[in-house]
Amino acid sequence: MTASPLFSCVDITLDLGGRSILRGISFGVKSGEVMGIIGPNGAGKTSLFEVLSGRISPKAGKVSFAGRDITALPLHKRARLGIGRTYQTPIVPEDMTVAQVLKAARQAYKPYLTPDDSEWGAGLVDFRIPGAMMADRLDTLNRRKLLIACLLMRRPSVLLMDEPAAGLINSEIDELDDIMRVLAKELNIAIVLIEHRMELLDTIADRVLVMDAGETIAEGSFAETLKNPRVKAAYFETESGEGLH
Repeated sequence: MTASPLFSCVDITLDLGGRSILRGISFGVKSGEVMGIIGPNGAGKTSLFEVLSGRISPKAGKVSFAGRDITALPLHKRARLGIGRTYQTPIVPEDMTVAQVLKAARQAYKPYLTPDDSEWGAGLVDFRIPGAMMADRLDTLNRRKLLIACLLMRRPSVLLMDEPAAGLINSEIDELDDIMRVLAKELNIAIVLIEHRMELLDTIADRVLVMDAGETIAEGSFAETLKNPRVKAAYFETESGEGLH
């Protein structure tokens, strides 16, 4: 018997400012699975994450977690259920040390966690920066590691990751690939990943959803979606010659 999705959405529709942003988006992701989402700028990918994380309510449709309808649940309550999110830009506090950021994450809400939880989360992502360093001095990769470590302390079941490879060089993307494999395959976390770096998706994504103008135009393995005629027509046969984003 095929396992039911841990996290899913059905027929998500969203209008903003009188414009149709999302139209009937549906997918599900199981524990330990990595679901990639790709599409050009303006396709609605980040808007979809706003709905999935609970920052924006959809016009129609349903978001479910572990068999429960969470469509009306706000962001902070989804976080406590075990749904974490990272953002395109890894923003960290300018006036806090690494140790203070980790402590703030431990004490964000009860039950408060211990320094051992910080050490555990940091170890999973190979974050080895002295606690006394100011967080705003970290490079992009270590900022991402710090923020992911903060999320991992709470043992999330789902991670929504918005362009985690942005700003990274190839060797750092390889390191990110290793981290995501640990999260999905060893911790059994369901990952939904928006990403422009095709080399990362090719190696890490179990399935890919392709969006264009707020709609799904293809879904399947990475190789299958790139062969899809609608995907080719939308992204590889344009007059501008621009490739898939």
